[in-house]
Amino acid sequence: MKFKLIQKANPLEPDSKRKWYASPVKKGTINNYQLSKGISAKSSMTRGAVLNVIENMVDEIPAYLIEGYSVNLNNLGTLRLSLSSNGVDDPTNFSGDNIKNTKVIFTPAPEFKKTLQDMKLEISTEE
Repeated sequence: MKFKLIQKANPLEPDSKRKWYASPVKKGTINNYQLSKGISAKSSMTRGAVLNVIENMVDEIPAYLIEGYSVNLNNLGTLRLSLSSNGVDDPTNFSGDNIKNTKVIFTPAPEFKKTLQDMKLEISTEE
């Protein structure tokens, strides 16, 4: 993976000297079509069949998360919902209005983490 160096201040010490930090170089974004094309080349499924599976998976995952399930994608990792809320002194005073934020938490599987930890890093010479 290529990275570049970016100079920025430490957010915990904004008045301190700016330091250089690594930042990944993003080449672009892969969409479902491109993903399905690559997967179909490695399997007996057509690109259309793979695309159909991906799109159905994208439809199904949020439904399961909303129902309260974690979604385990085996060697990729697990998705689950998380909530943040304002606290109350008396539980009878709690309502949905106390919930500030919902977000999806992704926990990578050990195999996936290892693949990323083993990647080769290379500083980018491009601007």
